[in-house]
Amino acid sequence: MLSVTNLNIGFKTPNGLFDAVKDVSFNLAKGETIGIVGESGSGKSVTSLALMRLLDKGNSIVGGKVVLDEFSLFDLTEEEMRAVRGNRLAMIFQEPMTSLNPVLTCGFQVAEAIQLHLGATKAEAKAQTIKLFQEVQLPRPEAIFDSYPHQLSGGQKQRVMIAMALSCDPEILIADEPTTALDVTVQKTIIDLLKKIKDERGMSLVFISHDLGVVNEIADRVLVMYKGEIVEEGAAKTLFTHPKHPYTKGLLACRPSVKYHLKKLPVIADFLDSDTTIAQLRAAYSYTQKERAEHKTKLYNQDPILKVTGLSTWFPVGTGIFGQPKNVIKAVNKVSFDVYPGETLGLVGESGCGKTTLGRSILRLIEPTSGNINFEGNDLRSLGKDELRRMRRNIQIIFQDPYSSLNPQLTVGESIMEPLQVHGVYSGDKQRKQKVMELLERVNLLPAHFNRYPHEFSGGQRQRIVIARALALQPRFIICDESVSALDVSVQAQVLNLIRELQQEFKLTYIFISHDLSVIRHISDRMMVMNKGEIVEIGDPDDIYNHPKQDYTKWLIDSIPHF
Repeated sequence: MLSVTNLNIGFKTPNGLFDAVKDVSFNLAKGETIGIVGESGSGKSVTSLALMRLLDKGNSIVGGKVVLDEFSLFDLTEEEMRAVRGNRLAMIFQEPMTSLNPVLTCGFQVAEAIQLHLGATKAEAKAQTIKLFQEVQLPRPEAIFDSYPHQLSGGQKQRVMIAMALSCDPEILIADEPTTALDVTVQKTIIDLLKKIKDERGMSLVFISHDLGVVNEIADRVLVMYKGEIVEEGAAKTLFTHPKHPYTKGLLACRPSVKYHLKKLPVIADFLDSDTTIAQLRAAYSYTQKERAEHKTKLYNQDPILKVTGLSTWFPVGTGIFGQPKNVIKAVNKVSFDVYPGETLGLVGESGCGKTTLGRSILRLIEPTSGNINFEGNDLRSLGKDELRRMRRNIQIIFQDPYSSLNPQLTVGESIMEPLQVHGVYSGDKQRKQKVMELLERVNLLPAHFNRYPHEFSGGQRQRIVIARALALQPRFIICDESVSALDVSVQAQVLNLIRELQQEFKLTYIFISHDLSVIRHISDRMMVMNKGEIVEIGDPDDIYNHPKQDYTKWLIDSIPHF
């Protein structure tokens, strides 16, 4: 159906033309699913935008040939291409929150496409949109028709984007990172939904992702892109079991495995200039049973550094006649646990289960409703404002989204130095700046980055910046809130390795929050499973993974993509 031949894409920059895609060629058959994998910047999304002819002509130069059946897409006029988009070739864009218009209802945005492309009346378009919402398994389709994007969860917004892409019954659907940063359970639901719709409609699918595990769940054939080129291509089963290119081996190896306990995760650099196999590297990086047993004995022969007892955080919903809440959301409900010095306690669960609220309640960034929080013998709930601020030197948090947690008007150096100024650490800004330079180098950034702004960095670099900021006050305890969830698997491996190195170097204790059970199993000494505000399981990660007691835990485990 689709033939791409020698696709080249260049972007105009002050330093000349940057070659983003180089001589990419592939074919897509009717009913086939092709997976395109690679890191951010490898050229995956740019390739898909070129197929849709959505690249800015003023800043890009596109060459090669793209043929859809008998039509050469690059030879069509803009008006002719507009008729192809949506009707024959449709796309699910990477980030639903930024792809959906925040001031228009979800239903209007889908119905608008149906009216424009199919000439339907307003009533017909609304009926068709509600039918599509049912097809993509959105709850309460009529209510969501009138809802705005911010009123929906990430998975629901992704379903709206899928409905929009399907609205004109396309022959080919391009899905650009449709599951990135979603819970593993929502991710599995979206993948199953795409497979179901594809089979029912007889569509062809181009599925783009940085995660080989996800691609293995859906693709018939896989293209691996690296620095704008296809470095390996083959049937999914063959490519995952017998990868040939070092880059493919690196992508496969850097995702946390549920079969091994590794001191550090392999990264792509380990394979690029080496003939080492994945098995050899995992064997070299693995803990022995004796090492793990000695580590656990040392950890749990200490007194806890943090004791949480009966902690609840409830939010009132609506008010009655006398101002009393009509209902409450029990975001955290009677939670109790201990954390030991030097331990990493993993906290796993879906979005909305209360993980982030629990982390913020411990720090009193959200005031708990009831319960006790005892840190090194201090009752955190009884501390006044000034005492609490001083105590927070020892308990820090790495927030979920590094970009939104950094002030865009401050350089990264100023952001890291600010807590040192607030707490009066060191004798002056000259000493503080020197400390910030050292921290930047410790998280594998450069001193020259001090004067740059957050928007000038990649996602992985921004994550390193917020880690450096959390370390600035030399805390003893850090809460890591989904600190790797939106990163490429390769960058995720680097950040997880860094977090573990810093723990040993600075003698840190972590609560590590994630929705990804394979990440939690890799990083944690113990893990807690949270559901609907309550801890439903707590124990050794292997015991929980191999012998889950709760159906909810089994469901989380079954949702992990495997290859």
